[in-house]
Amino acid sequence: MKVVTLRNLPPELVRRIRRKAREKHLSINKTVIGLLGENMGMTRKKKDQALHHDLDSLAGSWTKEEASAFDQALTRQRSIDPELWK
Repeated sequence: MKVVTLRNLPPELVRRIRRKAREKHLSINKTVIGLLGENMGMTRKKKDQALHHDLDSLAGSWTKEEASAFDQALTRQRSIDPELWK
């Protein structure tokens, strides 16, 4: 892997890179590589990917009993009938 040194970066650019790194919990190096990759069309930007929230209200809404009953139903459905695979 090649090493690239950047000199004389404008202070505002450095602030923005550092802020983005903090927001994404990444190192500055990984942040810069990601930004360069996005700009060069090598990676997909997050905003290009569809993000859906239509089922968010259902997450975590079941009781333990309801979740257990659902898991039991799935277990029965997922059993393989050897007679069907002859």
